[in-house]
Amino acid sequence: MKITEDIKYAGVNDHKVDLFEGQYIVPNGMAYNSYVILDEKIAVLDTVDVNFTREWLDNIDRILDGRQPDYLIVQHMEPDHSAGIGSFLEKYPNTTLVGNDKTFAMLNQFYAVEDRITRRTVQDRETLSLGSHTLTFVFAPMVHWPEVMVTYDSKDKVLFSADAFGKFGALDVDEDWACEARRYYIGIVGKYGAQVQRLLQTAQSLEIAFICPLHGPVLSDNLSYYLDKYKTWSSYCPEEEGVLIAYASVYGNTKKAAEMLGEQLTKQGCPKVVLADLAREDMAECVEDAFRYDRLVLASVTYNGDVFPCMKAFLQALTERNYQNRTVGFIENGAWAPTAAKVMMQMLEKSKNLMFLENHVTVRCAVKEDAKTSIEKLAQDLMRK
Repeated sequence: MKITEDIKYAGVNDHKVDLFEGQYIVPNGMAYNSYVILDEKIAVLDTVDVNFTREWLDNIDRILDGRQPDYLIVQHMEPDHSAGIGSFLEKYPNTTLVGNDKTFAMLNQFYAVEDRITRRTVQDRETLSLGSHTLTFVFAPMVHWPEVMVTYDSKDKVLFSADAFGKFGALDVDEDWACEARRYYIGIVGKYGAQVQRLLQTAQSLEIAFICPLHGPVLSDNLSYYLDKYKTWSSYCPEEEGVLIAYASVYGNTKKAAEMLGEQLTKQGCPKVVLADLAREDMAECVEDAFRYDRLVLASVTYNGDVFPCMKAFLQALTERNYQNRTVGFIENGAWAPTAAKVMMQMLEKSKNLMFLENHVTVRCAVKEDAKTSIEKLAQDLMRK
């Protein structure tokens, strides 16, 4: 694939992966992106997952058409982007490896290539001339590893953005960008909003025609749309008005209370109501929706004086990613000592700018009239907020 006259795509599609990073369901596979800049000197940016090294090297070979690469730029040392370094150096031993101090410290931890490399250690904002193309390296620590850097080509106005602006899904599958990019961002990068904000400030100072991430499609049209999404996600602001009702139910009574609340909200004109069964649905999708909407209701049975395990996992996933700036309501269920609401509030107490609704719903086993009244009141409180 030609990105510009001099910049070619050399990545691969993975439809064999079952769980990306061992936890994220990727029904449409995954793309591992790599790029080649052809100039007086040739630079290759990043490698691919170990299972696709042969295919990637074949792509590189076709693009080079007999020429030899001068540089292999390592923007990110995570193995899905660096596993081909050893094989690449075996085939092209005269290539100079370009990275920063942290890149080379990690390289020695992952791969036994120290005795085979010629290295060029770069500093933040250092440049590298390939001829007509001048590359500028911008450090982006903790987006989402400490060694990460992005690369800007001033000639073709291309930002090679490492794992920023990526998404789940292979490139040979047509799907909407936002949903899988949101799930990817929140799941993998979401903890590091402040660091992403700094990278966005840098991006705003550059004239960009193309964004080339390490996962997902090359972005070129309406770049302000993608930048605005990242501004929203990285600032932890709600993206849409709506309510996610996330529930953990054992015998169906807590589920019934959650469904009744959803019906009440719909009747009262809530623009979007989403119910999530935390025991059965993809947890990453549930976490994505919690960040997408401005209101959240947590509904859990009391379990061993605590909350149901899937609810605990959900809350841990939220707090690990700095969940904030939302309104939160609670539904608890318990036969003899309902304490779930208290436990859930305690798990969120260190989160910033959360408004807890004072009147939570307590269900004593089955949903009786008093609980129905409380559910109606909770719906009214959520609509006022």
